[in-house]
Amino acid sequence: MTQPVRIAVISGSLRKDSYNTRLARFVAGRIRGDGIEIDEISLAELDLPMMNEDLEKEKGHPDSVLNLKKRLIAADGVLYASPEYNGSLTGPLKNAIDWASRPRDDEKQLECFRGKVAGLLGASPGKLGGLRGIRDLRMILSGIGTHVVPDQFALSSAHEAFDEKGDIKDGNTAKMAIAVGESVVKTARALKNAG
Repeated sequence: MTQPVRIAVISGSLRKDSYNTRLARFVAGRIRGDGIEIDEISLAELDLPMMNEDLEKEKGHPDSVLNLKKRLIAADGVLYASPEYNGSLTGPLKNAIDWASRPRDDEKQLECFRGKVAGLLGASPGKLGGLRGIRDLRMILSGIGTHVVPDQFALSSAHEAFDEKGDIKDGNTAKMAIAVGESVVKTARALKNAG
C-alpha cells in the first residue's frame, strides 16, 4: 500500500505579494491530491530571529525555530521558491536553513535535511528568473544531505506571468513549473516506499 507523502512548501520571500510565494502556491496547488499532503511554511509568519549561537546557548531553540524544525522533520520533501537577492538566495531563507540545521539533543544530525527530497523554483522580474539564487540553494542543500531533484524552474518576467487568480498564464511555462513539484513527489514517494 502506498504511504501518503507530505510536501512542505517554503518561499524565501517575506513580501506579502511575492512572486515566489505565488509560484510556490501555484505548483503546490497542482501537485496536491490523493496521498499528497501540502504544508505551506511562511517565513514571514514564523518571524525567525537571526541565527545566533549565543542565543541558542542561553535560551535554546526559540519556539518559531522548533515549529519550523518539527514541520521539516515531518516532511518527506520540500519545495523551495527562492528569490534572488544580489546574485544569491535571500537572507531569511538562509537563516531558516541555518536554524533548522542546528541539532537538538533528541534529534539526529541534520534531521531536517538528510534524506529529504527538495525541488527548486525561482521567480524574478528579471531575465534570469532567480537562477543564481537557485544555484546557491542547490549547493547548500546538497551539502547538508538533501536529495535535490535535477529539475528546476526559474520564472523570468514574473511581474507579467500570473493572471488575477494566481495561475501562470502561459501553458508551457506552467507545465515546466509543475514538473518540478511532480518530480519531488515521485522521488519522495519512491524513497518512502523503499524504506
